[in-house]
Amino acid sequence: MTAYLPSYVQGQWWTPADGTAGTEVRDASTGEVITRVSTEGLDLAGALEYARTTGHDSLAALTFHQRAVLLKQFALALTERKAELYALSARTGATKTDSWVDIDGGIGVLFSYSGKGRRELPNSRVHVDGPVEPLSKDGSFLGRHVYTTLPGVAVQINAFNFPVWGSLEKFAPAFLAGMPTVVKPATPTGYLAEAMVRILTESGLLPEGSLQLVSGSVPTLFDNLRLGDLVGFTGSASTAESLRRHPSVQTGGVRFTAETDSINASVLGTDAVSGTPEFDAYVRQLVTEMTTKAGQKCTAIRRAIVPAASADAVIDAVRARIADKTVLGDPRAEGVTMGPLASTAQRDEVLRQVRALEDAGGELVVGSTDAPTVRLADGTEGHAADGAFVSPVLLRFADADADAVHDVEAFGPVSSLLTYETTAEAAALVARGGGSLVTSIATHDPAQAVELATRIAPFNGRMLLLDRDDARSSTGHGSPLPNLVHGGPGRAGGGEELGGIRAVLHHMQRTAVQGSPEMLTALTGVWHAGAAAHDDGRHPFRKSLSELRIGDQIASASRAVTLDDIETFAHFTGDTFYAHMNEEAAAANPFFPGRVAHGYLLVSWAAGLFVDPEPGPVLANYGLENLRFLTPVSPGDDIRVELTAKQITPRETDEYGEVRWDAVIRNQDDEVVATYDVLTLVSKEPTREAVSA
Repeated sequence: MTAYLPSYVQGQWWTPADGTAGTEVRDASTGEVITRVSTEGLDLAGALEYARTTGHDSLAALTFHQRAVLLKQFALALTERKAELYALSARTGATKTDSWVDIDGGIGVLFSYSGKGRRELPNSRVHVDGPVEPLSKDGSFLGRHVYTTLPGVAVQINAFNFPVWGSLEKFAPAFLAGMPTVVKPATPTGYLAEAMVRILTESGLLPEGSLQLVSGSVPTLFDNLRLGDLVGFTGSASTAESLRRHPSVQTGGVRFTAETDSINASVLGTDAVSGTPEFDAYVRQLVTEMTTKAGQKCTAIRRAIVPAASADAVIDAVRARIADKTVLGDPRAEGVTMGPLASTAQRDEVLRQVRALEDAGGELVVGSTDAPTVRLADGTEGHAADGAFVSPVLLRFADADADAVHDVEAFGPVSSLLTYETTAEAAALVARGGGSLVTSIATHDPAQAVELATRIAPFNGRMLLLDRDDARSSTGHGSPLPNLVHGGPGRAGGGEELGGIRAVLHHMQRTAVQGSPEMLTALTGVWHAGAAAHDDGRHPFRKSLSELRIGDQIASASRAVTLDDIETFAHFTGDTFYAHMNEEAAAANPFFPGRVAHGYLLVSWAAGLFVDPEPGPVLANYGLENLRFLTPVSPGDDIRVELTAKQITPRETDEYGEVRWDAVIRNQDDEVVATYDVLTLVSKEPTREAVSA
């Protein structure tokens, strides 16, 4: 694999002309040339326009749920061929465990967004945000917030450390939002991202133009971006800052989100002394974060903040665990647990930063900066002059306030130990990082955890509270999850990648829409009170999804409420709350005129008033939402109910879907007694019983 690394643009694979100068990419362990990278001659502007037109059109034809189903199919396609990805991943310096985090982690993101998209988004192309905002007394003028897909392209600039996960964690929410993606992987490991994209293109599943790959530099990228486009950047804080200053971002309306390097911290509580489960969990986690991916993680622990009294014990425990658990070498050799850095250039940069930390007062207490002896691919021990190997290193700072330890990041297997006396001091040290992706706290003292978390939360995108109860189940300090926000304030970039549907909404525009109930119903696919309702004489529960329409309605007959009914319900259920049983006490309550009917009695009766009992398309009632009791009902009152088909959501992979019904209970004076949503599962097509009937 020494030819030029291809790009995938405008629906086809592209490589530069023979003889083009390119950047050599080498095996991280051996220094062997793998491929060359260049974008000379690539039509970048054309690729972007292809995404905005062909890509956007192909995705706009799909609903959220249809895109979500495709994400699952992508995940399955990658799973079938992940052995190919693992083989290439070893060349980046990744061990099997590192590769699992990157490759299986990326596949897991696709699965996660597929599930969340089908559970949490409608089977439509517009997402409604928040409740209806009444804007007139008579209900004829309403407001809603809606999300619609941005019209441009999502350009995703990724770091070298996670070529698969880093690409897929950005691609999945953009795809689900309906926004086409152009992936620009980092050069040292871009060949692994290329292999991942190649598997997806060969699967035949990708909608045309939905995913493109640019292998190599993109110096004119920002000049070709415009309003409606979005850039998701992962890399250094300094590079992010320079990109933010581009006119396309400053005045051109291009959205720019960044996830950058951060000086993450892990705090050991004062109660977590040597011998406690929290101390042991802290040390395990610290060593894991130093050695996984050879410390090349934006979430790795750079500052170990420990009580002064525990500092020596932590150093000894870290030294012992590294000696016992870490085997440095070529990932293809048996027994290796930590591989090299991604390149020799990265190795030299890490060693330079370690020297800067030492010059600032850091004392090297674990490890060495000398060229290490490593396990080679053939299983022998030796030096690898052309390999990018660095031993795990822990430095100790006598002065915890030294500027360098809170500013200099050695992006490798390097951490610094700082000491504190009080919880306030520990929190202040965390804050000195200027904004981090994550901080963990190891303590079994809830009071200490709360004080620390409250003080440091504004400086972190994520916090992990680690103790004996979650040590086994915890996913760890350095593991971003697709259902939680990955990002952080300040130096960490200020962006929010992942975070479930939050990340999807980053690729959409929230717009306040004002209009009549009829217009808002048409736009959102959700029925609004005041819009047209239909009663064609056929009970809505007799209609399958293919027959049911938004606004189909049934208005029930009335039912009288008696004192005997209230008492029977009270004794039958055991709910003898005084408002239902004691006239004098109920009348003294500011909310009731005297004894009143149970709210749940009224909801139960309402079901009896609107339910059609025969077998049919309605398969099950699976819940109520947004239930509110507004007007008390006294003995002698009547109630009736209106049930309206509010939202219809077919399931893409099942023979049924969900119907949300708007339920309103009123009394004899037309006052609203209760409102709620009824949720049912309904067959897509008429059932046999319904057809025979």
